Amino acid sequence: MIDLYAIGSPNVLKVLLLLEELELAYRLHRIDIFGADQFTPEFRALNPNCKVPVIVDPDGPGGRSITVTESGAILFYLAEKFGRFLEKEGPGRTATMQWLMFQMGSVGPMFGQSNHFRLSAPPGHDYAVSRYVTEVRRLYDVLEVRLSNAEWLGSESYSIADMATWPWAAFYADQNGVDLDTLPGVKRWVAAVDARPATARARLDWPALQAFGLERRAQADPDDVDKLFGRGRHARP
Repeated sequence: MIDLYAIGSPNVLKVLLLLEELELAYRLHRIDIFGADQFTPEFRALNPNCKVPVIVDPDGPGGRSITVTESGAILFYLAEKFGRFLEKEGPGRTATMQWLMFQMGSVGPMFGQSNHFRLSAPPGHDYAVSRYVTEVRRLYDVLEVRLSNAEWLGSESYSIADMATWPWAAFYADQNGVDLDTLPGVKRWVAAVDARPATARARLDWPALQAFGLERRAQADPDDVDKLFGRGRHARP
């Protein structure tokens, strides 16, 4: 059974999507990021970057346990191990990796920064909000170009590129003033992923993970929040 260390984030949901598509047994470990669980020695031993998701696969290469961090690397590892959702060779594999990297290098960071400056930063960051919201809207346009000309982001079939990107694109449009009715390719694709039975199963754990995070945030004192975001007395000199 795979152990998945998780919070209610899009990067965790993408891993849940693949675990459910592969019909793998997994055990969820909720990480209280407002209680600094990610900074404990035990968690640092799993991931010195102190981020989720993390998986521990007891049946790794050579039958030995392996710990994998970074959501894109987790998707790649599992797809390679089980030979699904990533072609073994050819242009489809290259396209899937290209769009997976697009999500990791552009969609995730830009959407995440937009979310942070809109919802978590103190007042006075109008430039940052405008900068990241503008970039999010531009990235939706890039997705529209691709999905107006292809059924799926990567290869000709559903792949880890779609799983990586869908949790961000499906849930962050309204927050950034994006009307999916003006992006028919993206809207069609969002609905197609949402209609998959594995997506429904992956989302069963989602409300509880998100509710736990919201509850802990409401309980956190300002110093807990500052520690999470590396600000205040926790900022590096």
